Amino acid sequence: MATIGGSPAVETLIETALRDRDQDGTIRWKAIAMLHERGDLETFTAARRLCAGNTATERMLGVDILGRLPFVDRSLPVLRFLAAAEDDCMVLYSVLIAFGHLQDGRALPSVVTLSEHEDSRVRYGVAHALPKIIGAPPDPAGLAVLERLTGDPCEDVAEWARLGLALSTGREIEGGGWEGSAGGEVDDVGRHVLDP
Repeated sequence: MATIGGSPAVETLIETALRDRDQDGTIRWKAIAMLHERGDLETFTAARRLCAGNTATERMLGVDILGRLPFVDRSLPVLRFLAAAEDDCMVLYSVLIAFGHLQDGRALPSVVTLSEHEDSRVRYGVAHALPKIIGAPPDPAGLAVLERLTGDPCEDVAEWARLGLALSTGREIEGGGWEGSAGGEVDDVGRHVLDP
């Protein structure tokens, strides 16, 4: 195995991640974490190439890598292109999570567009990403989407939208599914551990 500065080569880490068929698998995410730690242009270039891959697995891996690299100005156009052109719901979900990690308001138009997607996993990604990209003070279009998603037929989407709205506005949101403290802070979301 070739190494650069004591780290496994980018190709080796990508091959390791691709071999793990579980998208939430420990092996896959350890390889991705090592690529994030590298945070270099070689890693970015490989991830960008994966985003144009022939399979959803390749594209999702590319997105999962890009979402935590320090090249926001280079990553956003790739992710926004995928947000507009991708058909696979899990790739779109990963794009939305990446937008949230990058915390850049330039992703807002893509996220707003995806908020009307038919698949609840994509709308869940929207509810997860919006609070991190709508800014302070919050963008009215982003708040309107969160407000609409509080009534989503998928309870997970609605809960995350209520949490996002509460975090973005500092006010309690009616509709249940989460408990607020007396000070208006969120203690729990449907008894689920919050994603990092």
